[in-house]
Amino acid sequence: MGSSVALSPLLARPDIWRGDQLASAPLPVLPSGFAALDAALPGGGWPRGALTEILLDGSGVGEISLLLPALQTQRDSGGWTLLVAPPFPLHAPAWAGCGIDLARLVVVSPARADQALWAAEQALASGAPGAVMAWLPQADARAVRRLQVAAANSAAAAFLFRPEKARGEASAAPLRLRLTALAAGDLEVEILKRRGPPLALPLRLAPSRPFKVVCRDLPDALVAGPGAAARPQHRAIHA
Repeated sequence: MGSSVALSPLLARPDIWRGDQLASAPLPVLPSGFAALDAALPGGGWPRGALTEILLDGSGVGEISLLLPALQTQRDSGGWTLLVAPPFPLHAPAWAGCGIDLARLVVVSPARADQALWAAEQALASGAPGAVMAWLPQADARAVRRLQVAAANSAAAAFLFRPEKARGEASAAPLRLRLTALAAGDLEVEILKRRGPPLALPLRLAPSRPFKVVCRDLPDALVAGPGAAARPQHRAIHA
């Protein structure tokens, strides 16, 4: 029909997204520091103003090493980095040696899982952090949605770490990954959810491994909920 509008000009508009295309990010992104990963992420980096969920088969498999280049980048913008309920002790000289400004690094270690969720929400609502990283193994779908809403109202890069067993659960996070430690310190990154077509194969990254620590796992009180006895365990990890 002569009066019909051609689709090609419409599909070329930047505010139109097709399901078979990798979306461009409507908000700024934080470069990951890994060219292959940036090429697979919408907008070319970790999203700001949105939640990134990273599933782990154990704390300390390399999540810090994965995010460290991005944290080093955002340092130049003067943003704060907030870590909520990390399951391992942090060695300040090692972080400083990696170029992280300790004056802008905040660690929050709540006694209970609900307090950890609240702390992460409040940090995002404050508008201060450039990056928020929260280890919340008990978080359910409702908690994930609360964090996504908080992240969407901020300009921070928000990262939530949950166990790999949560893979089958619904998640409001627009970006969802699974992280696995490989031999020789490499990491396998499987993108489970992104705005765009599925990634055919996992990515293999070779991050710098500045930390090797003996850490304390989350106390059972955080994993099993309030009232549970704290029975911390120790094991060697690569962060």
